[in-house]
Amino acid sequence: MTAGCFILMLLSLGCNAESEYQPVNGDIIFHTSRSSQSQAIQLATNSKYSHMGIVFIREDQAVVFEAVAPVKATPLKEWIARGENGQYVVKRLSNASKVLTPQALERMKVVGESYAGKNYDLYFEWSDDRIYCSELVWKIYYQGLGVRIGELQELRDFDLSSPVVRKKIDERWNGNPPQDEKVISPAAMFDSKVLVEVYRGGDS
Repeated sequence: MTAGCFILMLLSLGCNAESEYQPVNGDIIFHTSRSSQSQAIQLATNSKYSHMGIVFIREDQAVVFEAVAPVKATPLKEWIARGENGQYVVKRLSNASKVLTPQALERMKVVGESYAGKNYDLYFEWSDDRIYCSELVWKIYYQGLGVRIGELQELRDFDLSSPVVRKKIDERWNGNPPQDEKVISPAAMFDSKVLVEVYRGGDS
């Protein structure tokens, strides 16, 4: 191996060492949940990703604020480990450096705290009584910053034909979900043009 090749190899190793995800307040993180409803969500939304949360830095520790049971902050490493194969994707507002000021982030955190402790919404309703994962992140951004990430849909817009999806519908709505209920899905937020991908991690 020539000296030049050796130096290039060392530089490459150094780059890889620095390639770990560096959490930033307001980042939006997605993974494939291993929950009982994950497959149904994937099939209905035609997306790999079935769960998401928003990253905040608290006392120098990265946490994911998420709607599970109940809404809570989960250490980032713990959240990542819960996903399928430890795979996850992080997205960020394309103009985050301009709009995510300390004041804006404080407003978003206050909105998030107003939902802390609330139960998970198995019926995907748009009220604030209970809340599901993508609804939580959408409302934090909209109520705290006035930013819409992803377009709202109605239940009728999703593919409800799969037997796996139909089974969940029968369990929760006795086969008659409200077709006009407003919904924001992880897929709609993942595909939003106001976000850019900043990291993709986990086992391949």
